[in-house]
Amino acid sequence: MIHKSTSLTSIALQKFKKDFWGVFSFTLVVLIGFFALFAYVLAPDNSENANQIQLSIHSKSPGFSVKTIVLPSLKTNKQGFFSKWFLGDKNPDLLIPISSYKVEGDIISYTEYASDGLIGQDKQLDVSKYSKSPEDLVESKTYYLGTDKYGRDLLSRVLIGSRISFSIGFIAVLISLLIGISLGSIAGFYGGKTDAFIMWIINITWSIPTLLLVIAITLALGKGFWQVFIAVGLTMWVEVARVVRGQIISAKELQYVTAAKALGFNNYRIISKHILPNIMAPVIVICAANFAAAILIESGLSFLGIGAQPPMASWGAMIKDHYNYIILGKPYLALVPGLCIMVLVMAFMLIGNALRDALDVKS
Repeated sequence: MIHKSTSLTSIALQKFKKDFWGVFSFTLVVLIGFFALFAYVLAPDNSENANQIQLSIHSKSPGFSVKTIVLPSLKTNKQGFFSKWFLGDKNPDLLIPISSYKVEGDIISYTEYASDGLIGQDKQLDVSKYSKSPEDLVESKTYYLGTDKYGRDLLSRVLIGSRISFSIGFIAVLISLLIGISLGSIAGFYGGKTDAFIMWIINITWSIPTLLLVIAITLALGKGFWQVFIAVGLTMWVEVARVVRGQIISAKELQYVTAAKALGFNNYRIISKHILPNIMAPVIVICAANFAAAILIESGLSFLGIGAQPPMASWGAMIKDHYNYIILGKPYLALVPGLCIMVLVMAFMLIGNALRDALDVKS
Protein backbone atom coordinates (compact mmCIF):
# COMPACT_ATOMS: atom_id res chain seq x y z
CA MET A 1 0.00 0.00 0.00
CA ILE A 2 1.43 3.36 -1.08
CA HIS A 3 1.32 6.03 1.59
CA LYS A 4 0.47 9.43 0.16
CA SER A 5 1.47 12.51 2.14
CA THR A 6 -1.45 14.72 3.10
CA SER A 7 0.47 17.59 4.71
CA LEU A 8 -0.49 21.08 3.63
CA THR A 9 2.97 21.62 2.17
CA SER A 10 2.75 18.46 0.05
CA ILE A 11 -0.73 19.33 -1.16
CA ALA A 12 0.35 22.86 -2.08
CA LEU A 13 3.42 21.50 -3.90
CA GLN A 14 1.27 19.05 -5.88
CA LYS A 15 -1.11 21.84 -6.87
CA PHE A 16 1.80 24.05 -7.89
CA LYS A 17 3.25 21.27 -10.08
CA LYS A 18 -0.06 21.07 -11.96
CA ASP A 19 0.11 24.76 -12.88
CA PHE A 20 1.94 24.83 -16.23
CA TRP A 21 2.72 28.56 -16.22
CA GLY A 22 3.87 28.43 -12.62
CA VAL A 23 6.31 25.59 -13.28
CA PHE A 24 7.43 27.17 -16.56
CA SER A 25 8.05 30.54 -14.86
CA PHE A 26 9.89 28.91 -11.96
CA THR A 27 12.14 27.05 -14.42
CA LEU A 28 12.76 30.29 -16.31
CA VAL A 29 13.68 32.14 -13.11
CA VAL A 30 16.08 29.34 -12.10
CA LEU A 31 17.67 29.48 -15.56
CA ILE A 32 18.10 33.26 -15.42
CA GLY A 33 19.48 32.89 -11.90
CA PHE A 34 22.04 30.40 -13.22
CA PHE A 35 23.08 32.86 -15.92
CA ALA A 36 23.35 35.62 -13.30
CA LEU A 37 25.44 33.52 -10.94
CA PHE A 38 27.86 32.38 -13.64
CA ALA A 39 27.66 35.58 -15.70
CA TYR A 40 31.42 36.20 -15.83
CA VAL A 41 32.06 32.55 -16.72
CA LEU A 42 29.53 32.56 -19.58
CA ALA A 43 30.04 36.12 -20.88
CA PRO A 44 32.31 36.52 -23.93
CA ASP A 45 33.66 39.68 -22.29
CA ASN A 46 34.60 38.65 -18.76
CA SER A 47 36.26 41.94 -17.85
CA GLU A 48 34.93 43.80 -14.80
CA ASN A 49 31.41 45.05 -15.69
CA ALA A 50 32.00 43.85 -19.29
CA ASN A 51 33.44 47.29 -19.92
CA GLN A 52 35.92 46.73 -22.76
CA ILE A 53 35.24 49.79 -24.91
CA GLN A 54 36.01 49.62 -28.65
CA LEU A 55 34.59 52.75 -30.27
CA SER A 56 35.56 51.58 -33.76
CA ILE A 57 32.94 48.78 -33.60
CA HIS A 58 30.15 50.70 -31.86
CA SER A 59 26.46 49.95 -32.52
CA LYS A 60 27.08 46.84 -34.62
CA SER A 61 24.21 44.49 -35.48
CA PRO A 62 23.77 41.04 -33.89
CA GLY A 63 26.11 38.43 -35.33
CA PHE A 64 28.80 40.97 -36.21
CA SER A 65 32.28 39.42 -36.57
CA VAL A 66 35.65 41.14 -36.77
CA LYS A 67 39.29 40.09 -36.70
CA THR A 68 40.87 41.15 -33.43
CA ILE A 69 44.40 41.25 -32.06
CA VAL A 70 44.15 39.90 -28.51
CA LEU A 71 47.05 41.00 -26.33
CA PRO A 72 47.23 39.22 -22.93
CA SER A 73 47.64 41.44 -19.90
CA LEU A 74 51.23 41.79 -18.70
CA LYS A 75 50.27 42.84 -15.17
CA THR A 76 51.93 40.68 -12.55
CA ASN A 77 49.27 40.95 -9.82
CA LYS A 78 47.30 37.73 -10.04
CA GLN A 79 43.59 37.40 -9.36
CA GLY A 80 41.98 34.36 -7.73
CA PHE A 81 39.39 32.17 -9.41
CA PHE A 82 36.52 33.18 -7.15
CA SER A 83 37.39 36.85 -7.56
CA LYS A 84 37.18 36.45 -11.34
CA TRP A 85 33.94 34.51 -10.96
CA PHE A 86 32.19 37.14 -8.84
CA LEU A 87 33.89 40.38 -9.87
CA GLY A 88 35.20 39.74 -13.37
CA ASP A 89 38.74 39.87 -14.72
CA LYS A 90 40.43 43.02 -13.42
CA ASN A 91 43.35 42.48 -15.81
CA PRO A 92 41.56 41.87 -19.12
CA ASP A 93 43.21 41.28 -22.46
CA LEU A 94 43.71 44.29 -24.74
CA LEU A 95 41.57 44.02 -27.89
CA ILE A 96 42.41 45.76 -31.17
CA PRO A 97 39.80 45.32 -33.93
CA ILE A 98 41.48 45.17 -37.35
CA SER A 99 40.41 44.86 -40.99
CA SER A 100 43.64 43.29 -42.30
CA TYR A 101 47.08 42.29 -41.06
CA LYS A 102 50.46 40.89 -42.10
CA VAL A 103 53.06 39.11 -39.97
CA GLU A 104 56.79 39.64 -40.41
CA GLY A 105 58.76 37.92 -37.68
CA ASP A 106 57.61 39.36 -34.36
CA ILE A 107 56.00 42.38 -36.03
CA ILE A 108 52.30 42.53 -36.88
CA SER A 109 51.48 45.16 -39.49
CA TYR A 110 47.75 45.84 -39.37
CA THR A 111 45.05 48.22 -40.49
CA GLU A 112 42.69 49.34 -37.74
CA TYR A 113 39.03 48.55 -38.24
CA ALA A 114 36.92 51.53 -39.29
CA SER A 115 33.18 51.55 -39.96
CA ASP A 116 30.98 53.66 -42.25
CA GLY A 117 33.23 53.05 -45.27
CA LEU A 118 36.26 54.73 -43.70
CA ILE A 119 39.79 53.37 -43.89
CA GLY A 120 41.64 52.78 -40.64
CA GLN A 121 45.20 53.76 -39.86
CA ASP A 122 48.08 51.45 -40.70
CA LYS A 123 50.13 50.51 -37.64
CA GLN A 124 52.81 48.08 -36.52
CA LEU A 125 53.00 46.13 -33.28
CA ASP A 126 56.00 44.34 -31.78
CA VAL A 127 54.69 41.20 -30.04
CA SER A 128 58.03 39.67 -29.05
CA LYS A 129 57.24 40.16 -25.34
CA TYR A 130 54.20 37.88 -25.55
CA SER A 131 54.48 34.11 -25.15
CA LYS A 132 52.11 33.38 -28.06
CA SER A 133 53.14 33.48 -31.70
CA PRO A 134 51.92 36.50 -33.72
CA GLU A 135 49.45 34.33 -35.68
CA ASP A 136 47.88 33.03 -32.46
CA LEU A 137 47.30 36.60 -31.20
CA VAL A 138 44.86 37.28 -34.04
CA GLU A 139 41.36 35.89 -33.47
CA SER A 140 37.94 36.29 -35.06
CA LYS A 141 35.44 37.57 -32.50
CA THR A 142 31.68 37.34 -32.95
CA TYR A 143 29.26 39.61 -31.08
CA TYR A 144 26.07 37.53 -30.97
CA LEU A 145 23.83 40.40 -29.80
CA GLY A 146 25.96 43.10 -31.41
CA THR A 147 27.70 45.96 -29.62
CA ASP A 148 26.40 49.02 -27.79
CA LYS A 149 27.21 52.64 -28.56
CA TYR A 150 30.57 52.30 -26.83
CA GLY A 151 31.54 49.13 -28.70
CA ARG A 152 31.00 46.85 -25.70
CA ASP A 153 29.61 43.33 -26.15
CA LEU A 154 25.84 43.60 -25.61
CA LEU A 155 25.41 39.92 -24.69
CA SER A 156 28.00 40.22 -21.92
CA ARG A 157 26.36 43.38 -20.59
CA VAL A 158 22.93 41.69 -20.55
CA LEU A 159 24.26 38.63 -18.70
CA ILE A 160 26.06 40.69 -16.07
CA GLY A 161 23.12 43.09 -15.79
CA SER A 162 20.93 40.17 -14.69
CA ARG A 163 22.92 40.13 -11.44
CA ILE A 164 21.64 43.59 -10.56
CA SER A 165 18.01 42.60 -11.07
CA PHE A 166 18.31 39.39 -9.06
CA SER A 167 20.28 41.06 -6.29
CA ILE A 168 17.84 43.95 -5.95
CA GLY A 169 14.94 41.51 -5.79
CA PHE A 170 16.41 39.26 -3.11
CA ILE A 171 17.83 41.99 -0.90
CA ALA A 172 14.79 44.28 -1.17
CA VAL A 173 12.42 41.40 -0.36
CA LEU A 174 14.63 40.32 2.56
CA ILE A 175 14.63 43.84 4.03
CA SER A 176 10.87 44.19 3.53
CA LEU A 177 10.29 40.83 5.24
CA LEU A 178 12.46 41.66 8.24
CA ILE A 179 10.80 45.03 8.84
CA GLY A 180 7.28 44.12 7.71
CA ILE A 181 6.97 40.88 9.68
CA SER A 182 8.49 42.43 12.82
CA LEU A 183 6.28 45.53 12.90
CA GLY A 184 3.18 43.70 11.65
CA SER A 185 3.56 41.00 14.30
CA ILE A 186 3.99 43.50 17.13
CA ALA A 187 1.05 45.62 15.98
CA GLY A 188 -1.30 42.69 15.44
CA PHE A 189 -0.43 40.73 18.59
CA TYR A 190 -0.24 43.51 21.18
CA GLY A 191 -2.86 45.90 19.76
CA GLY A 192 -3.82 49.05 21.67
CA LYS A 193 -1.50 52.07 21.55
CA THR A 194 1.32 49.97 20.11
CA ASP A 195 -0.89 49.01 17.17
CA ALA A 196 -2.07 52.61 16.73
CA PHE A 197 1.50 53.96 16.67
CA ILE A 198 2.75 51.38 14.17
CA MET A 199 -0.31 51.90 11.97
CA TRP A 200 0.39 55.64 12.04
CA ILE A 201 3.90 54.96 10.69
CA ILE A 202 2.50 52.56 8.09
CA ASN A 203 -0.14 55.02 6.90
CA ILE A 204 2.39 57.86 6.57
CA THR A 205 4.79 55.65 4.60
CA TRP A 206 1.90 54.32 2.50
CA SER A 207 0.77 57.84 1.57
CA ILE A 208 4.13 58.79 0.02
CA PRO A 209 4.52 57.75 -3.65
CA THR A 210 6.90 54.79 -3.82
CA LEU A 211 9.18 56.16 -6.52
CA LEU A 212 9.40 59.55 -4.79
CA LEU A 213 10.29 57.89 -1.49
CA VAL A 214 12.94 55.72 -3.16
CA ILE A 215 14.46 58.75 -4.87
CA ALA A 216 14.54 60.66 -1.56
CA ILE A 217 16.22 57.77 0.29
CA THR A 218 18.67 57.24 -2.56
CA LEU A 219 19.65 60.90 -2.57
CA ALA A 220 20.06 60.82 1.23
CA LEU A 221 22.23 57.68 1.19
CA GLY A 222 24.04 58.61 -2.02
CA LYS A 223 24.06 57.14 -5.50
CA GLY A 224 25.34 53.63 -5.80
CA PHE A 225 24.76 49.89 -5.90
CA TRP A 226 23.99 49.11 -2.27
CA GLN A 227 22.19 52.38 -1.62
CA VAL A 228 19.55 51.46 -4.18
CA PHE A 229 19.04 48.04 -2.60
CA ILE A 230 18.46 49.56 0.83
CA ALA A 231 16.21 52.31 -0.54
CA VAL A 232 13.95 49.88 -2.40
CA GLY A 233 13.77 47.52 0.57
CA LEU A 234 12.81 50.33 2.94
CA THR A 235 9.80 51.21 0.77
CA MET A 236 8.38 47.71 0.29
CA TRP A 237 7.79 46.64 3.89
CA VAL A 238 4.46 48.43 4.33
CA GLU A 239 2.31 45.94 2.44
CA VAL A 240 3.97 43.02 4.25
CA ALA A 241 3.34 44.68 7.62
CA ARG A 242 -0.36 45.32 6.87
CA VAL A 243 -0.97 41.73 5.76
CA VAL A 244 0.91 40.21 8.72
CA ARG A 245 -0.94 42.48 11.16
CA GLY A 246 -4.34 41.50 9.77
CA GLN A 247 -3.50 37.80 9.78
CA ILE A 248 -2.22 37.89 13.36
CA ILE A 249 -5.30 39.77 14.61
CA SER A 250 -7.41 36.90 13.24
CA ALA A 251 -5.07 34.10 14.34
CA LYS A 252 -4.43 35.24 17.92
CA GLU A 253 -8.03 34.42 18.90
CA LEU A 254 -7.80 30.82 17.68
CA GLN A 255 -7.65 27.88 20.04
CA TYR A 256 -4.05 26.84 19.40
CA VAL A 257 -2.85 30.33 20.45
CA THR A 258 -5.00 30.15 23.60
CA ALA A 259 -3.53 26.72 24.34
CA ALA A 260 0.02 28.04 23.87
CA LYS A 261 -0.69 30.87 26.34
CA ALA A 262 -2.13 28.40 28.83
CA LEU A 263 1.05 26.32 28.61
CA GLY A 264 3.04 29.38 29.63
CA PHE A 265 4.88 30.03 26.39
CA ASN A 266 6.21 33.59 26.06
CA ASN A 267 4.86 35.96 23.43
CA TYR A 268 7.95 35.71 21.22
CA ARG A 269 7.61 31.93 20.96
CA ILE A 270 3.88 32.12 20.33
CA ILE A 271 4.39 34.60 17.49
CA SER A 272 7.45 33.00 15.89
CA LYS A 273 6.73 29.29 16.43
CA HIS A 274 2.94 29.09 16.33
CA ILE A 275 1.32 32.03 14.54
CA LEU A 276 3.77 33.04 11.79
CA PRO A 277 4.16 29.53 10.27
CA ASN A 278 0.37 29.41 9.85
CA ILE A 279 0.00 32.79 8.14
CA MET A 280 2.93 32.75 5.74
CA ALA A 281 0.91 31.77 2.64
CA PRO A 282 -0.25 35.32 1.77
CA VAL A 283 3.18 36.70 2.72
CA ILE A 284 4.88 34.36 0.24
CA VAL A 285 2.55 35.56 -2.52
CA ILE A 286 3.35 39.20 -1.65
CA CYS A 287 7.08 38.42 -1.77
CA ALA A 288 6.78 37.20 -5.36
CA ALA A 289 4.97 40.40 -6.33
CA ASN A 290 7.48 42.54 -4.41
CA PHE A 291 10.34 40.81 -6.18
CA ALA A 292 8.90 41.88 -9.54
CA ALA A 293 8.18 45.39 -8.24
CA ALA A 294 11.74 45.76 -6.95
CA ILE A 295 13.15 44.90 -10.38
CA LEU A 296 10.93 47.51 -12.01
CA ILE A 297 11.82 50.19 -9.45
CA GLU A 298 15.55 49.56 -9.83
CA SER A 299 15.24 49.70 -13.61
CA GLY A 300 13.36 52.98 -13.32
CA LEU A 301 15.98 54.44 -11.00
CA SER A 302 18.81 53.37 -13.31
CA PHE A 303 16.93 54.90 -16.24
CA LEU A 304 16.71 58.17 -14.27
CA GLY A 305 20.44 57.99 -13.54
CA ILE A 306 20.23 57.49 -9.75
CA GLY A 307 20.44 53.70 -9.69
CA ALA A 308 23.50 51.58 -10.41
CA GLN A 309 26.19 53.94 -11.67
CA PRO A 310 28.31 53.53 -14.84
CA PRO A 311 30.19 51.50 -15.85
CA MET A 312 28.17 48.95 -13.88
CA ALA A 313 25.91 46.91 -16.17
CA SER A 314 22.21 47.44 -15.43
CA TRP A 315 19.25 46.71 -17.67
CA GLY A 316 17.63 50.03 -16.80
CA ALA A 317 20.84 51.95 -17.52
CA MET A 318 21.21 50.11 -20.83
CA ILE A 319 17.75 51.30 -21.87
CA LYS A 320 18.66 54.84 -20.83
CA ASP A 321 21.84 54.77 -22.93
CA HIS A 322 20.10 53.49 -26.06
CA TYR A 323 16.42 54.51 -26.03
CA ASN A 324 17.10 57.12 -28.74
CA TYR A 325 18.39 54.33 -31.00
CA ILE A 326 14.78 53.12 -31.34
CA ILE A 327 14.24 55.83 -33.97
CA LEU A 328 17.80 55.62 -35.34
CA GLY A 329 17.40 52.18 -36.91
CA LYS A 330 18.91 50.04 -34.11
CA PRO A 331 15.98 49.45 -31.73
CA TYR A 332 17.41 46.15 -30.43
CA LEU A 333 19.93 48.06 -28.31
CA ALA A 334 17.07 49.22 -26.07
CA LEU A 335 14.60 46.40 -26.74
CA VAL A 336 16.91 43.56 -25.64
CA PRO A 337 17.33 44.77 -22.02
CA GLY A 338 13.68 45.87 -22.02
CA LEU A 339 12.56 42.36 -23.00
CA CYS A 340 14.81 40.90 -20.29
CA ILE A 341 13.09 43.06 -17.67
CA MET A 342 9.65 42.16 -19.02
CA VAL A 343 10.36 38.40 -19.05
CA LEU A 344 11.80 38.34 -15.53
CA VAL A 345 9.00 40.46 -14.05
CA MET A 346 6.32 38.41 -15.83
CA ALA A 347 7.90 35.19 -14.56
CA PHE A 348 7.73 36.34 -10.94
CA MET A 349 4.14 37.56 -11.36
CA LEU A 350 3.11 34.16 -12.78
CA ILE A 351 4.90 32.40 -9.92
CA GLY A 352 2.97 34.61 -7.50
CA ASN A 353 -0.32 33.69 -9.15
CA ALA A 354 0.57 29.99 -9.05
CA LEU A 355 1.53 30.20 -5.37
CA ARG A 356 -1.71 32.04 -4.58
CA ASP A 357 -3.77 29.21 -6.10
CA ALA A 358 -1.61 26.47 -4.57
CA LEU A 359 -1.75 27.94 -1.06
CA ASP A 360 -5.48 28.69 -1.18
CA VAL A 361 -7.03 26.26 1.30
CA LYS A 362 -10.50 26.81 -0.18
CA SER A 363 -9.57 25.46 -3.62
